[in-house]
Amino acid sequence: MEADATIRAAMIEAALQQLAGSSDHDVATRAVCEAVGVTQPVLYRLFGDKRGLLDAVADHGYERYAALKAAQEQTGDPVTDLLAGWDGHMAFAREHPALYQLMFTPRPWSHSTARQRVFDLLVAALVRCAAVGALRTEPRTAAELILSANVGIALHHIAAPALFSDSTVSHLMRDAMFSRVLTRPTGHDEGDPLHSAALRLHAQLELNGTDALEPVETALLLRWLARITEPGARQGG
Repeated sequence: MEADATIRAAMIEAALQQLAGSSDHDVATRAVCEAVGVTQPVLYRLFGDKRGLLDAVADHGYERYAALKAAQEQTGDPVTDLLAGWDGHMAFAREHPALYQLMFTPRPWSHSTARQRVFDLLVAALVRCAAVGALRTEPRTAAELILSANVGIALHHIAAPALFSDSTVSHLMRDAMFSRVLTRPTGHDEGDPLHSAALRLHAQLELNGTDALEPVETALLLRWLARITEPGARQGG
């Protein structure tokens, strides 16, 4: 119902405001209901319980994060865009520390999809890097490494907010991680040429597809390429 959607959105916004202003980064359901002018049974009907409300707030946080990413100017150089993406991630953590913690701090009972959706955005950025031969490993493995480092340094800065005023530590972590997963595109392959070629072809197929193959043939080719590039695959030499 439209009325329920409106009330639900208002409750999420009230919870966001309370979360941002709370000294302990928590939300009181009674205060959320009072801010919107509804009773607690309405909250239980729309969200199930407080955990459901927090999941909804975390998922709304992803929408804010995605909007920030969409507003980031995309250049013709995917590696440059990836570097800017790290700094954009840190800016989001600085501007929304309580919301960031809700999105990225593990909550065993959580059903929020925020972290997974942020991960998927990063994979898409890394596929662009792989398509120009700038990635050493397959995109999902690289994304796990980068996101873990980015979240770790962001939470560290949230714990000591003064660190946000100096990007040195963040950039040292960024450069160390990217040097592990990225390689400068060149006219020749470094390391195993088959692995590099498979990474690049897999990324190009994901980005652009091909009319030369039937869908089932494309799916099979992608599977073969993934087997060549997956961690632990036997390399040439």
